[in-house]
Amino acid sequence: MLRVRKSAVGWAVSLALTAAALTPASPAAARPRPAPTIDWRPCATDTSAECGTLSLPVDWNRPRGERFDLSLARRVADPATREGALVFGPGGPGDSGVDRVVNGSSRFSADLRARFDIVSFDPRGTGGSHPVVCARDLLARQPQLIADQAQFDAVLANNALLRTDCRARTGALYDHVDTTSAARDLDAVRAALGERQLTFHGSSYGTLLGQRYAELYPDRVRAMVLEAAMDHSLGTRAFLDTQAVTAEGAFDEFLAWCARSADCVLHDRDVRASWAGLHARAESGSLTDPDRAGATLDPFELSRLAHKKLYDTWRWPGLAEWIVRLENAATAPSVRPLAGEAVAPYPFAVFCQDWSLPVRDYREYVEHLRRSARLAPDLRYPPALFALVTCLGTPTPVANPQHRLRVHTAVPLLLAATVHDPASGYDWARNVARQLGRHGALLTYQGWGHGSYSTSPCVQRAVDSYLIDQVVPARGASCPAIKPEV
Repeated sequence: MLRVRKSAVGWAVSLALTAAALTPASPAAARPRPAPTIDWRPCATDTSAECGTLSLPVDWNRPRGERFDLSLARRVADPATREGALVFGPGGPGDSGVDRVVNGSSRFSADLRARFDIVSFDPRGTGGSHPVVCARDLLARQPQLIADQAQFDAVLANNALLRTDCRARTGALYDHVDTTSAARDLDAVRAALGERQLTFHGSSYGTLLGQRYAELYPDRVRAMVLEAAMDHSLGTRAFLDTQAVTAEGAFDEFLAWCARSADCVLHDRDVRASWAGLHARAESGSLTDPDRAGATLDPFELSRLAHKKLYDTWRWPGLAEWIVRLENAATAPSVRPLAGEAVAPYPFAVFCQDWSLPVRDYREYVEHLRRSARLAPDLRYPPALFALVTCLGTPTPVANPQHRLRVHTAVPLLLAATVHDPASGYDWARNVARQLGRHGALLTYQGWGHGSYSTSPCVQRAVDSYLIDQVVPARGASCPAIKPEV
């Protein structure tokens, strides 16, 4: 293992500016300003945690312009053992970091919680941080799959209406929910916490935030864990293909478990044949959801729900039971959902500002569908297909487009990757590690699930050692799989 000295290497200002693709600030802009502050108060739902807000610019290129309040929460470490603050980057997009701290900070070890305040936030445009809101009826018009060129054209038109509506209802922040803006928010949080450097743990979509922060502020990174990392260098085809292969691989692992485990209710069945039958019913419109009486499941929704049940091995028995209930569900007319509020939050807006996934026309879209079906004959529709539909027609260039990482931190970023992760594929982590080079280290968990810190004690020990003492795992470090107990 490599031990990195706690005193950070001083980087030249010009290098930091180059990494951030910025030009030196004018003397007027460089004048010191009062440090931002967070007014911490006991959280309403749990007074053992503290909640607060931080006033930040909507547009970081106009720091004196319109502002919004970023919602945060923290749990304070034992003063006798405290070493600093650990900031958690939530996934999603759209997960609440505030909720994670108030209700789920126990995902971190007792040792970490004794050494660090656990701090997180709702990223701009989500939760309590000026959420993006849009007309519910326009959101409801977005199909999960596109059936023909006429519908392709209709989606383009509806997405244009949706962008206009979201902007009108949300205000100027709608155009600034990208992860580059969020990374600047994160640095403001670091400063408000009084931390000279950032100690960070990002999960899933939160790893994009960590990666971008490391590019913009390499000299301000003390330690950074990227768990279940996303690869932000992929174009439309590569993004879809890698996700399709990843999802199918996870389904294969479920089938292998089902074949050898008596705890699977389909243990003695041909599960692939059963699943193919369900897909055929979904294609014909005759498959109903046993958890929503009378609601019809289309092929995309069938794949999406199954995919979510692959996130943790403890969900596998439930997935098998769900397949049985699907088979036995009676065909019934589709039930329309009850009408709700006229507007709805739209946390997915950030995705269309972080990714450019252009599709020329319906013909190209169908090619993507066919290729996904070849790569993933069981889970034929990777979730990324919905991103294509949702972001169709987004003006380019987007605010934070895909690119190869340019990170030059003194301390290597630690990638915690799971071989059979159903969502953030292991190939993504390996590709990110290649982009990081000597500025990254890959820790492999040989098991299953979306994430590994809370699953593998081996991973937890390595991550804690890195975050606390900056001990970087040796090259090729690996943790053995923990076989499902179910």
